[in-house]
Amino acid sequence: MLEKAPSMSAQLTDRQQNVYDMIRSLIVKRGYGPTVREIGEHFGIKSPNGVMCHLRALERKGLIIRSPNKSRAIELTHAADRNPNSLSMGGVVAGSPSALSADQNERVDFSEMLFGDNRFVLQVSGDSMVDAKIVDGDYVIVQRQDHAFPGQLVVAQTPDGESALAFWHPEADRIRLQSANAAIPPRYVKTATVVGVAVGLVRTGI
Repeated sequence: MLEKAPSMSAQLTDRQQNVYDMIRSLIVKRGYGPTVREIGEHFGIKSPNGVMCHLRALERKGLIIRSPNKSRAIELTHAADRNPNSLSMGGVVAGSPSALSADQNERVDFSEMLFGDNRFVLQVSGDSMVDAKIVDGDYVIVQRQDHAFPGQLVVAQTPDGESALAFWHPEADRIRLQSANAAIPPRYVKTATVVGVAVGLVRTGI
């Protein structure tokens, strides 16, 4: 059978999630968060009190910290969300020995892949994706969306509330959730909802 994907821990409404994603995106991209006015204009919330309700909810849930006397004083509580991740970049030829090049001044930034708008990370458990080189303990980066093309790797939710990482194959009167392990048969369901599409992978080993 297909493994259940871990549930997202933060119990946020859709609007709270959208506000949080906006705050995180701006802090990562420009180094500081939005004002209450910017949030209101972005989401069409006319009352500052309406924006403050969402900010207070995010603060209660431990996702942000606010300084009440500063207009832009919204900080994220998770260090990984506050700072873009970048590593020094070099080059190596696959298969043939060659000199390793590394330039400490040239860096690759993974913040867009990891912290892009409406993205989240799930850790894989089980071996249903081994033939796709996705193994137990790996992290799958998922773009939150409600649609997918046939054959895409998705996080899908079935009517019974279970979620699974599987390849999405709509058929005439059913949906095939295909594993990537010859020993695990596909799962067929009448209906299912796409929670998001896999867009990246972080391996925990080689």
